[in-house]
Amino acid sequence: MTDPVIVASGQTYERAFIKNWIELGLTVCPKTRHTLAHTNLIPNYTVKALIANWCELNNVKLPVPVKLLPRIVSSPTTETRADLSGLETQVKKLVEDLNSDSIDTQREATGQLRLLAKHNMDNRIVISNCGAITLLVNLLRSTDLKIQENAVTALLNLSINDNNKTAIANAEAIEPLIYVLETGSHEAKENSAATLFSLSVIEENKVRIGRSGAIGPLVDLLGNGTPRGKKDAATALFNLSIFHENKARIVAAGAVKHLVELMDPAAGMVDKAVAVLANLATIPEGRNAIGQQGGIPVLVEVVELGSARGKENAAAALLQLCTNSNRFCNNVLQEGAVPPLVALSQNGTPRAKEKVHIFFWGVLGLKAKIS
Repeated sequence: MTDPVIVASGQTYERAFIKNWIELGLTVCPKTRHTLAHTNLIPNYTVKALIANWCELNNVKLPVPVKLLPRIVSSPTTETRADLSGLETQVKKLVEDLNSDSIDTQREATGQLRLLAKHNMDNRIVISNCGAITLLVNLLRSTDLKIQENAVTALLNLSINDNNKTAIANAEAIEPLIYVLETGSHEAKENSAATLFSLSVIEENKVRIGRSGAIGPLVDLLGNGTPRGKKDAATALFNLSIFHENKARIVAAGAVKHLVELMDPAAGMVDKAVAVLANLATIPEGRNAIGQQGGIPVLVEVVELGSARGKENAAAALLQLCTNSNRFCNNVLQEGAVPPLVALSQNGTPRAKEKVHIFFWGVLGLKAKIS
């Protein structure tokens, strides 16, 4: 997959193929065979980020997105055009209200745009085309916390559209989003982190966000936010850590300590935390921080008791630790890693089996070198 999307049934498909399926008039999910409640295609940013991460770790060039031959389709009906015309009239009025001197009017307008952008892709396109994005970005610095919360949530909803991701970044939204991360309500902080993650799906935005100073506030949210805020921060940091330059920034901001703490199953964030650690373990600073913060025992525990994806990423992190340091390798062995790794070599995912195979060769090589 290069552009994974989620359909109403919850299944994920490559955009070009499922779009073609729907345009053929097929209204059931290809896998579940259940009728789709709607035909909106929601980008699956998590899967897309995992694909990009795997490609980077394995030195695989991201494939060119699939392009199918266009089909001849009928022009929109008069009713559809009328609906969009009515929507444009409504949105233009709301955009005018964003410029109002009245706090109440701004609060109402941002709230309405937030709702309009929540579910419908056509709404997101119209709102963007009517010039709302720049005004919403400006309102991220509003002294009214509800306006700020509505504005950041509207931008989060608008960012589901890929074109809007670029438009939001080009509207100089990153620094105001950081401001919300530092000053907003709990919900505003959560949605600011989620928006930064959404924007970071575009490669050039990973660079812009990393260099903007966003990583520090994201790490602070990771350590001190609400449970949802921590999850949003971890997701954003995972995506940012795919870009090599950001890894050292994330380590320097103190993320490893929080990530190790969040690998407690009670936190409900083991998979998210270990995925970030696997990326950070590819640099010396990350490996040192993992060792210093007590990360090795919890990584071994995940290899033994974690989910399939968690085991895979924990094995990848342990591989990095062991192949780059005799000391860390001995620590891993002392924590009893061999039995769960042997089990993983038999029952793990293909990537996990590959990492375990390399791990054992690395361990054998290191032990031979030591002896």
